[in-house]
Amino acid sequence: MGHEHIGPGWSEDVGTFGITPGDGRRDRERRDAHRRAGPPYARTAPRRASERHPGGSAGQPADLLLKAEHLQVLGSFKLRGAYNAVALLPKDVRARGVITFSSGNHGKAVAHAAALHGVKATVVMPDTAPGVKIDGVRALGATVELVPPKRRDVHPYELAERTGAHVVHPFDTRDVSAGQGTVGLEILRQVPTVSAVLVPVSGGGLISGVAVAVKALRPDVAVIGVEPELAADAAQSLAEGERAVWPAERVYRTRADGLRATSLGKLPWAHVRRLVNDIVTVSEDDIGQALHCPARHGKQFVEPSGAVAPAALLRGRHVPPAGAGPVVCVASGGNADPAMTAAVLTGTF
Repeated sequence: MGHEHIGPGWSEDVGTFGITPGDGRRDRERRDAHRRAGPPYARTAPRRASERHPGGSAGQPADLLLKAEHLQVLGSFKLRGAYNAVALLPKDVRARGVITFSSGNHGKAVAHAAALHGVKATVVMPDTAPGVKIDGVRALGATVELVPPKRRDVHPYELAERTGAHVVHPFDTRDVSAGQGTVGLEILRQVPTVSAVLVPVSGGGLISGVAVAVKALRPDVAVIGVEPELAADAAQSLAEGERAVWPAERVYRTRADGLRATSLGKLPWAHVRRLVNDIVTVSEDDIGQALHCPARHGKQFVEPSGAVAPAALLRGRHVPPAGAGPVVCVASGGNADPAMTAAVLTGTF
């Protein structure tokens, strides 16, 4: 189900880190986040996908571009927010160490950001996480604690209470979302004629940051969320107007392991419900097809979570209006398990 388009009159304050047009202080905060995050991450260039999709002008398919965060440092967009959050911590807080919880990509990002600042990091991960992601976090010097999925969001706070370490939440915090919003800033600069941005949705840190950045500067550009049908709490939330919470065993059915948050964060939800035009869902088969196409024809390897946005276009879950300009899909990560990559290449995924 859709959501009312937010046009030029959207100027109400959208909460925690929201940028209202004309609010110079908040606008500077967002741009400052972009500059702070600059040293450790790459400004990934949008890449043309090997497939086209309906829409465009004069009956021609509209351009589908991938915002190549799967080629980002550490293989996902997560370093943008994690670095911003750790960099802003007071020195006395950093000295106590940081804790986070993650299926993998945010954990790697916090581990790397902590190492850059000489900070001890602990990452709580579900015991179902892909081995490649667990190994990646450990390789960056963080301590990994594996817990059952239902304990992933609880155990970090118990650890923090015992140790005094600071919890860097993966999505429900202003500094992380502001860092992720640099993806939106880059898209507007790199593709000035963009008509829509499609963004994977889990806890909402990425889409809320992108939506704030895009709508502040280009309210005419549509921001569309995409999530698996098997973990569609955000789509339900937007359709019903209330933040939905799904049980862990329900969202863990999807193979998109990075999109298994049981709900949107409270802070991201405040932005999503005001600024996001729509949230669509894709099937597991859609995800598999979207993985196969760029891997076989474009030599681009993304993980299932990173494939949901292009899947929405390639499989017709979102169809741009006639005459639409380029559509940019955020390929959010590329940390795929080797066995999965082999299955994609052989068509058995």
